[in-house]
Amino acid sequence: MSKQKVGVIGLGSMGIGVARSLLAKGFEVHACDVRAEAVANFAKEGGVAAASPAALGAAVPIAIVLVVNADQTEQVLFGANGAASTLAPGSIVIASSTVAPEYAIDLGRRLAEKGLLMIDAPVSGGAARAAKGEMTIMGSGVPEAFDKAKAVLDAIATKVYRLGDVAGPGSKVKMINQLLAGVHIAAACEAMALGIKAGVDPKTLYEVISNSAGASWMFQNRVPHILEGDYTPLSAVNIFVKDLGIVLDSAKKMPFPLPITASAHQLYLAAAAHGHGFEDDSAVVKVFQALTGIELPTKA
Repeated sequence: MSKQKVGVIGLGSMGIGVARSLLAKGFEVHACDVRAEAVANFAKEGGVAAASPAALGAAVPIAIVLVVNADQTEQVLFGANGAASTLAPGSIVIASSTVAPEYAIDLGRRLAEKGLLMIDAPVSGGAARAAKGEMTIMGSGVPEAFDKAKAVLDAIATKVYRLGDVAGPGSKVKMINQLLAGVHIAAACEAMALGIKAGVDPKTLYEVISNSAGASWMFQNRVPHILEGDYTPLSAVNIFVKDLGIVLDSAKKMPFPLPITASAHQLYLAAAAHGHGFEDDSAVVKVFQALTGIELPTKA
């Protein structure tokens, strides 16, 4: 019995987890990335290397796009050697990058003009849950697309929300999720910096807050990076420069005020301006180090 084929475009921290999860669950996984070494390494694990998005599109009926932003999504689908030119009519594009809702709506329309189905499917859960096939998918799209992609969606996520029959609602819900995630990380960094300035042992502070009402998922997930002095990027500062920028731009068009989001966005911008844009997003705490001279834990 032949394996079901699926493609993954983008082998970053989330994409590689998704690709490996699909592979572990018996799919024939085709993959491509701008980094040839990432594709070669995945091929050694049992995946199928695709030389380009177009080559991938010609080989699979379902393509998951997990690149950084709208520009990259545009390039891998409609640029030179884009997958939209080779995917067979009726194929499905699972668009999982965080993009502005209006872009998702337009993307769905343009893919439909080519006879392709799209699921507007932003994801949440981080690299660890992606690797376990335990993501949350905030999906919207025609029922036919969900039906055809059910096995794939079930393989990569434990929660698949169907938020509407057209593209757009998925990206709108992801926008709200990113608002909260970005604010929570910024608040966690501010709180830890204040605690350190006040002379509280940071490990003790983390333990107490983790078991108190002030805790959040992001506090418990990101503060260990600060405690270990390890800012290896799982999700980089620049991701939230982008994502909170999307939130603010979208709200401005409504119009809708977002004072807390705007403040958090400034912290990510400040971290990027200090040269930390490609570090883990918990590096926002280094802004407070620069402002107040606190001594942060260092990597052992």
